Amino acid sequence: MISIGGGSVIDAGKAISAMIPKNDEIMNYLEGVGNKNHDGEKIPFIAIPTTSGTGSEATKNAVISEIGPNGFKKSLRHDNLVPDVAIIDPDLIISCPPSITAACGLDAFTQLLEAYTSSKSSPMTDALAYSGIKHMKNNIIPVYSNEASDLNVRAEMAYGSLLSGITLANAGLGIIHGLASPIGGYFEIPHGVICGTLLSEATKMNIKKLNEQGLDGKEGLRKYAQIGALIAEEPSFKDKKINNYCSILISTLEKWTKQLKLDRLGKYGIKIEDVDKIIAKTGIKNNPVVLNNDEIKTIVINRI
Repeated sequence: MISIGGGSVIDAGKAISAMIPKNDEIMNYLEGVGNKNHDGEKIPFIAIPTTSGTGSEATKNAVISEIGPNGFKKSLRHDNLVPDVAIIDPDLIISCPPSITAACGLDAFTQLLEAYTSSKSSPMTDALAYSGIKHMKNNIIPVYSNEASDLNVRAEMAYGSLLSGITLANAGLGIIHGLASPIGGYFEIPHGVICGTLLSEATKMNIKKLNEQGLDGKEGLRKYAQIGALIAEEPSFKDKKINNYCSILISTLEKWTKQLKLDRLGKYGIKIEDVDKIIAKTGIKNNPVVLNNDEIKTIVINRI
């Protein structure tokens, strides 16, 4: 089985390779839907991404969606489902349209940032996520605009996307991906758009809540500040400038959201009256701080 395409295409191929040996329905194996565990038997699978977004070429799960009023996004998962071969060639990504490039780029950045600040992060995932962000931060805007055909720029984005898949698989993700699951199940909206459009608002809310926690939130704040300092290209990190670094991160994410022309959720039919239903199915995942329903609601409403 060979998948050539974006994250959905790779996940579809991953699932097909896993289900060909089974005389059964995939629904029976989806987490939270079926009652069977996949044993990992599959046909050989090769993943060839043509976007820099989900990092699905490095993960062990295939996300399957059923979209509608009772929709869901659930995973078929097993360690053996990691692609046997992943071919990451920036030449294959050059033709990716600007809007998809933008949404996928911010999705990969979201995964790196959420993994880096995750409550389950480790020195290994921190190192990989930090490296991915370092390579992506100066290329997210150019790859969307004047340098879309530059192989080096595309390669930097592809590298960050690959690392985002590795880090999310090992550290988990936060509130943005917690929201992306029900939103993507209920509404026909690209995953990258959901994550990209919520990124700045969710980051701002997390930092606000960590600040309110005082000493208990200091380590989480420091993580966000380290990324702010990286974006600002500070030669050395200074603890006394943590709030300044966090402000730089928030303002940069807000600027990117505008420059990349990320759609608001309302464009896809999401209304304020839908938010409670979304929150009811939202998991906090490995967010660095616990958010209550009102805080999560604010994140979503601010991007409707």
